[in-house]
Amino acid sequence: MRTMTKSPLELAREALTVGRAGLPAYSHKNSPKKFTQAQLFAILVLRQFFRLDYRGTIELLRDFSDLRRALGLQKLPHYSTLCLAEERLLQTNASSACLSLYSAVRERAA
Repeated sequence: MRTMTKSPLELAREALTVGRAGLPAYSHKNSPKKFTQAQLFAILVLRQFFRLDYRGTIELLRDFSDLRRALGLQKLPHYSTLCLAEERLLQTNASSACLSLYSAVRERAA
């Protein structure tokens, strides 16, 4: 069994890698293309890791440039973007690797 890291930066990098491998870059061909699904997935994993709400997660990213840099974020998404992305990723056929990482972080946070 794989041990879970306590480093938010390491977790963000791992989540981004898993997201890139398991998710298409964008949810639709006409999506705004401001953030990749992998970036949004990694942010949602961090949200679970820190046990934050959507707005708190955005504030965390605003305060920590290292996390923004690790995720390749030039700007921050609106908190509602995270809410919609989470609903979409959990309802669609997201990669099993993505879902297992998300579930593991979520269980650990509980």
